Parts: sequence; structure tokens; C-alpha cells
Amino acid sequence: MTMFLARRVAVTAARRSFSVSQRTNSKGLVLGVFEKQGEDGGHQLTEDADAFDRSVGGKLSELLRISGPTLKKGKSRVFYGIHEDFPCVAVVGLDKKNTGVCGAENWDTSKENVRQAVSVGCRLLQDLEVKHVEVDGCGDAQSAAEGAVLGLFYYDQLKTKKKTKVSVQPHGSADSPAWEKGVQYAEGQNLARLLMEAPANHITPTSFASTIEGKLAQLALEVVVQKRSRAWIEEQNMGAFLSVSRGSEEPPLFLELHYNGSPDRTQAPLLLVGKGITFDSGGISLKPSASMDAMRADMGGAATVCASIVTAAALKLPVNIIGLAPLCENMPSGRATKPGDVVTARNGKTIQVDNTDAEGRLILADALCYGHTFNPRAIVNVATLTGAMDVALGSAAAGVFTNSDWLWGQLHKASVMTGDRVWRMPLFQHYSQQVKDSQLADLNNIGKYSRSGGACTAAAFLREFVTSPHWAHLDIAGVMSNKDEVPYLRKGMSGRPTRTLVEFAAGLAQQD
Repeated sequence: MTMFLARRVAVTAARRSFSVSQRTNSKGLVLGVFEKQGEDGGHQLTEDADAFDRSVGGKLSELLRISGPTLKKGKSRVFYGIHEDFPCVAVVGLDKKNTGVCGAENWDTSKENVRQAVSVGCRLLQDLEVKHVEVDGCGDAQSAAEGAVLGLFYYDQLKTKKKTKVSVQPHGSADSPAWEKGVQYAEGQNLARLLMEAPANHITPTSFASTIEGKLAQLALEVVVQKRSRAWIEEQNMGAFLSVSRGSEEPPLFLELHYNGSPDRTQAPLLLVGKGITFDSGGISLKPSASMDAMRADMGGAATVCASIVTAAALKLPVNIIGLAPLCENMPSGRATKPGDVVTARNGKTIQVDNTDAEGRLILADALCYGHTFNPRAIVNVATLTGAMDVALGSAAAGVFTNSDWLWGQLHKASVMTGDRVWRMPLFQHYSQQVKDSQLADLNNIGKYSRSGGACTAAAFLREFVTSPHWAHLDIAGVMSNKDEVPYLRKGMSGRPTRTLVEFAAGLAQQD
């Protein structure tokens, strides 16, 4: 009975003291607690949470003890009025301490726990209309920053009623450089989310390119942006790319980014290529109307590639990167490509287009051919390419098809650190034979057996336009959006795998 009364008095008094003026003018605080090992359980405070607890005479520990059971991973509790500078304190569960890399899950569990917990705390305070939040680094300031910035993102640009905008900063002993790195990683992914979530009448090929140009103009002199017109695309003999754009009134645009971050200007660049279909109706092979609105995000490959280069520039990574994004819409009209038409790619190969909804591989084919002219050290293309990839892996990981064990190792290593996982898929000749079986041309844009192994035949098609010994194709169709699978991302377009691409580029920079 005494414990019940103490809990009730503490919570009631604290809620009374948390006035409207405090919500709008004061800071909130997010603190982490670990779950103690052993049968007895209980809480183990982080270093910053322990310092805070000592500053308030042990009130935090006492409130945690009397307010309920041990906080489990991702769960939270809010306390009011225990510190004059922080009228509202959110305490979040981090699970057990020092869990580290999990081989079965292919990620660093400690980092994922921090991201999840911090995002929960920040959203709680956002719902309470707290505008300034300090965040416990929880022993991993970069992951804490990522959780905070990713968790608070919400696309409300076109709504009249908007969520409270929250500024976040590290609390206490948090590592400032690591925090800033985490903020940059998360803001990069949020840029991709912003582009992917926006409606297609707001993000056209032209406006997409202008948005990226504007972001890079704020950051670095080391970046050159070239927006190539239809005339240039025609001069390059990109017949596959042009065939996709024919049905739309929006002009195609080929976006080319050069980030020269390495002190060695002769260093071979990393080449990133992103599929940039700003709206995909399917063309003459029209998609079903249900969920067609989600095809505004069919430029997710271009969005993540361009956002990763913006992030690399913001971080001043010492590496040279070239980004290519063929941008257009895939629409039906009297001028649109028809099933059975034959088009010619930049390298002279002819393609029988039996399904105009298999358009992403066509625009990537020409971009990959052009990208080889830069003699890159490695090529990574990223695309929301096939529904078959979503069927195979769902939203757990992006599928990677690659001809290079070294490149696979680098991408996988990066994904373990970011928690935005990748999984290797087969690139057998078995699939290549299926796209080479064409009645009218060198290649067919769909596999001989149609839906069977669709993600694999799409990758095999792209391989016909690659000569580099280090090439990887990331099919991100399954990770394009988030419902509730990634706890620190709200429902909507995910911006994945931007952070993995940035971490991969950073890893290459360390090897030089």
C-alpha cells in the first residue's frame, strides 16, 4: 500500500508541475538503462543516467524502482519534475549490456538497441511538444544520434497541421565527433526519405536534380553537378533509357555527380548508379491501381545514391565518388514503348521489351555502360528493381548480386555496422541464359520463365552491361518502405540503404 501511494503521489505531483509553458520553453532529457543480468533483474544506469541520478539525490533510481517492472528493450517511462532544467525525463530500455555483433542477425545488436531506445524516447517527448531534447549517448553516441534524428523524421511538408519540430543535442559525456557523424548519417537517410515520400507531381526528374544540386551547393567545392538534357542522352545513344521516357510529358534528365574528396585526384572513383523512375505506372504494361501511388518512390535507388554522396561531402570523406542517376517517368501514351518493341542500348546490344513495367533495368543498362568510361575501382548500382526481391527477403535486407567476393565483403561489413542489412543472392549463368533467349533481339528484358527467379534474371540482365571485375547490384524493392519493421523509422518510405552506402564509402576511404 505504501509503495502504491508513493508512486501515485510522485506521478500526480510531477504531472501538475509540467505546465504548458514548461513544455514549450524547457528541455527534455532521454536517458538509457540496461537490464541487469541474472534472475533478480533490475536496472543498470548508463554513465550519464548515473550522473543525473546522483545530481537529483537518487530520485531517478527510486522512481524507476517504484514505478513498475524492469524496463525491457525499447520500452520507456516518463518522469516529470525531478530536475529544474529538465521537467520531462524519458527513460528508455537498452536490453542487456555489451551484446555486440550477432552472427545470426548479421548486425551489431548493441547499436540497434541504442537506435531503437533513443528513437522511442525522443518521440515520446515530441508528443509532449518538448522542442529541445538532450540525449544520453548510451555508450555509443553515433547510434544514439542516428536513433534520435531518424526517429523524429515525419513527412508533413504538405500538411497544414505539423508535428512539433524537435532539436536534439548530446547530453553529458557523449562523444561529440561521434554524435555529429551519427547526425550526418541520419540526415542523409532522411534526405532520401524526403525525396521518396514526396508526391510525383512535386518530385519530377527536373525537381529531383535541382534538390540534390541545392543540397550539394551548401556543402563543398569538391562536388561538380551536371544535369544532362535529352539532347545529351540522344548523343550518347542511350536508346534503352530514352525508350522508357517516351510516354511521359516530363523530359528525362541524366544527373551526374562528381565528389572529389581524395587528396589524390588521380584515385580511381567509386561509381554509384541509382535507378531514378520518379513515377512508375508500368507504361503500356500498366500496373494495377491498388498501391500504385507508392510508385512515387521508384526513384529510391537514385535517392539513396545521391543522398549518400551528399553525406560523404558533408563528412568530407577522403574518397572520390561519381554518382549517376538516369531520371524519368514511365507512363503510357500514344508515344510510349509497346510490348515487343526492340531498342538499342548504349553498348550496341539490342533489347526486346516484352514488359514495359520491367523498365528499371533498361535505364540502368545505359547508365552502367556510360559509367565504365570513368574506369571506376568498383561499381554499385541501387534500384527498387523487382517485386520478386520483396517476395524473397521482405524488408529484412537488401539483396546483393555481385561478381566480386571482395566487394560483397565490404558491403556486408558496412551493413553490420549500420544495422541496415544486405544479403547475397545468386548470379548464376542459369539466369543469364534466360534473358538471352529472345526471339527478336540480343536480350529480352524479362526472363524466359517470366516470374520464376525474377530478381535473379533482372540482375543477370544488368550483368550483360558490366565489364568491371568489381560490380554489385543492390535490389532494394523489399526495403523501400517501412510499416513497423524497423522500430526507429516511422511508417512510410525508408530511405534505405543510405547509411550502409555511406559506411561502405567510408570503409573504402580508410583502405587508401
